[in-house]
Amino acid sequence: IIGHSLPVNLKKHWFDCTIFLSAYAGFRVIQRLEQEMEKSPGSRPFPEITYCNLGNPQALGQRPITFFREVLSLCDNPALLRRDETRMLFSPCAINRARKIIESMPGRNSGAYTNSQGIRSLREAVASGIAARDGFPSRPEDIFLTDGASSAINLSMQILIRSQEDGVLCPLPEYPLYSASIILHGGTMVPYNLSEDGDWGLEIFEVKRCLEEARIAGLTVRAMVIINPGNPTGQVLSVTNQEEIVEFCRKEGLVMLADEVYQDNVYVEDRKFHSFKKVARSLGYDENDISIVSFHSVSMGFSGECGRRGGYMEICGFGDDVMDEIRKVASVTLCPNIGGQILTSLAMDPPKLGDGCFENFMAEKEDIRLSLAKRAKTLASAFSSLEGMTCNRVEGAIYAFPRIHLPAAAIKAAKAEGMSPDLFYACRLLDATGIAVVPGSGFHQATGTWHIRCTILPGEDKIKVMIPRLKEFHESFMNEF
Repeated sequence: IIGHSLPVNLKKHWFDCTIFLSAYAGFRVIQRLEQEMEKSPGSRPFPEITYCNLGNPQALGQRPITFFREVLSLCDNPALLRRDETRMLFSPCAINRARKIIESMPGRNSGAYTNSQGIRSLREAVASGIAARDGFPSRPEDIFLTDGASSAINLSMQILIRSQEDGVLCPLPEYPLYSASIILHGGTMVPYNLSEDGDWGLEIFEVKRCLEEARIAGLTVRAMVIINPGNPTGQVLSVTNQEEIVEFCRKEGLVMLADEVYQDNVYVEDRKFHSFKKVARSLGYDENDISIVSFHSVSMGFSGECGRRGGYMEICGFGDDVMDEIRKVASVTLCPNIGGQILTSLAMDPPKLGDGCFENFMAEKEDIRLSLAKRAKTLASAFSSLEGMTCNRVEGAIYAFPRIHLPAAAIKAAKAEGMSPDLFYACRLLDATGIAVVPGSGFHQATGTWHIRCTILPGEDKIKVMIPRLKEFHESFMNEF
């Protein structure tokens, strides 16, 4: 910032923040390529860039859910409810839901401020959806509607972290938001490694080792982050593994930070999503035994409404005095946006059997899920077929995370250009094929390993065209090096 120095906490961790930024270093290369192709059409051997670097469903062609958009439209334009033609353009259940939501909005207007936790009736809808999902009660008082899951995660870190001596356990490879948020709030990230050979599973002995080392180093470890289904790794944890994690956190007195934003993205028959709250309650533990903060969002799953910024966190096992302080901190940003609040309530309380729009809603939802499952299998298989590349199956979420066993000559060439080897590979891939991926070095991959993260979001037709280009490039790259 011109004329000013960085705050001490930022200056101290500025180098660490560059790790977060490195995940997106390729964006500059992509922008230059976009500009070149716009100025000189046909200058490249590919017609367009295939954006496998973005977790942005609707930008890559996923269609929005009709019921969600109808309700949003009516809530933003309540005057439509008084017009005769509305009954011809909107489904009866969308009209009924919109009327109900409008009645609960301050001033019956979607442009008004709301309670800092979100509109009460919408939190009740979310709590009802959680209870139906888990089979255990949920209270609207414990629900905070937020501008996506990221703002909820940042708020949690702000509450938990007091100084650099406070640590938070995070999985590696990680979603860079966590390390960045911990750093920006002045804490210390305590990494633990997921097991690539064990389908990216979480091994308790590894987490225990990391916890003990952190405590010996003088850190007070306050919480543990678990991402399930995994980003960037695409695994879905087994119930047995989840039970081990619950028991570990309860015994060690750690707050569980359960990132569950991909809970609707599960593609394999032998894995099901179970929330950590459900697992804890099934083991007989209540809010007096363990503290759990769960995050969810409308950005992923069948919704794909990233730009609407809707999400929630459910906070269980915190004392009333702490909850009061969290509400105070949440009030600093006044309130989450109403559109995101509405969408979150719709995602957690969608049309049900017997509703007029139920069949159409389920057809749209299932079409998205089946297509994503097909794309996940196709891409994982394609990566695994390449020389020197291995890829665990994509059980859930929206990413493949293949490992590249790069030749020594390629590593040497990357070093000569001042790049990490996986960034070197990703840039060469983009330049030759137009396929944009994210290098694994942006996700704190295990030392000495190289990966790329590739989203499964491009349409089936684009993936079908992309795979031959990928195979041709990889064969040429391996021959060269």
